[in-house]
Amino acid sequence: MVMFRNWDGGGWHKWKACLLALSVLAAAFLPSAARAEIEPGDLTLTVTPELNGGAEPYTREMVLLKIHGVYKQPILLEEVIQPSLANFTWTQLGRDHWSKTRLADGQTAIAFDRTVAVFPHHSGDFTLEPFIHRLTINDVGERKVVDVRSAPIPFKVAPWTAETGGPDAKDPWWLPAKDVSVTDSWSRDPETVKIHETVRRTVVLEAQGMLAEGLPPRPVMRTRGIITFAGPVTRETIITPSGPVARATYVWDVKPGVPEVIPLDAIVIPWFDTVSRTMREAEIPARQIGGGLPDRETSAAGAASGPLLAVASGVLAFGLGLVLLGFRRERGTLRLPRAIARDLTRAARARDAATFRAAVAAGERAVPELARRWRERPETRNALNALDRTVYGPASGESPDLIALARALTRSEGRAASSTALVLKPLDGPA
Repeated sequence: MVMFRNWDGGGWHKWKACLLALSVLAAAFLPSAARAEIEPGDLTLTVTPELNGGAEPYTREMVLLKIHGVYKQPILLEEVIQPSLANFTWTQLGRDHWSKTRLADGQTAIAFDRTVAVFPHHSGDFTLEPFIHRLTINDVGERKVVDVRSAPIPFKVAPWTAETGGPDAKDPWWLPAKDVSVTDSWSRDPETVKIHETVRRTVVLEAQGMLAEGLPPRPVMRTRGIITFAGPVTRETIITPSGPVARATYVWDVKPGVPEVIPLDAIVIPWFDTVSRTMREAEIPARQIGGGLPDRETSAAGAASGPLLAVASGVLAFGLGLVLLGFRRERGTLRLPRAIARDLTRAARARDAATFRAAVAAGERAVPELARRWRERPETRNALNALDRTVYGPASGESPDLIALARALTRSEGRAASSTALVLKPLDGPA
């Protein structure tokens, strides 16, 4: 209750006293409304480019723009107005994210996050114009539209200075990515295909941190003795929280026109690793059509196998006779299955230690005797131990030379003499 002295009974003074009492009550019961006025720092918007390794990007290399807003005022409506980005291709990654955040002074606020991937068209010095977040807020009970602007950002795209390759070279294709993988599949084993039969080859190329239109055109697959029919190229971009993943699918129908074995050379795809800032290579693996896959180490000797064909046939007949008489003979060569050897070689070229270790484990299960020999040789054992430390130990572990290790593990070896000796089965049952 508010009391006033010197009351003179006049109507004007009575009305004045009522207004004063109402203002006191409003100040007591509506303190939040008094604090709802917009102050400097209540609404902020920042845009931060994420540069790979802190280095200036090259043409068509992805840069992530992290857009972050912090708002202390209640928001009724919102709209992001993006600059034109005339010198860039861009795509938004996922949906906008809204959350509550606690500030350094203990106050709570609303946080806004958006990620945009941009790809510069050419080198040079640019400026990213401000992004605008148009907010409709409640300011002391009144709806008010406020434009929150980010600061302009200088943005430099570096020119390519190496002697070969680069964004402007027509060959090889410029492929800047965080990672590149190749999957090669056939509708049937190409080594079983005969003359005039058709087999379909499908190659899937995936690049992290790229849009699909940046992937190279279909590689050329030509060699003597085959006819190829190239199918259409399928391209797609998969949006993930860490960036886009570009995928291209290349298809060929392959028909051998000669009865001999037809080798298909590997197709190398150079690419720029945006993480390590170095050139690397992905590979469509070498294959052959018909005839089975010869052992690489004995392929040179196989060239002279024609004159020895009759001798080999005689040996085979003799061996078959021994089997019929009850003799048993073990295989004379230890080697990894072809699929596991290919996985080792592919993982070594990609410097993928984890995939390489998985292929080693598969080889140990498939050929235990060969794996035992790996561990008996000090150099191979030390390299495998270093690989285990790289995959399972601290991140500071030094990785071995995977290519050299792959060559050592895929080498064919002869069995011990005791395991290859002919053993006569007892005629009267087990001894």
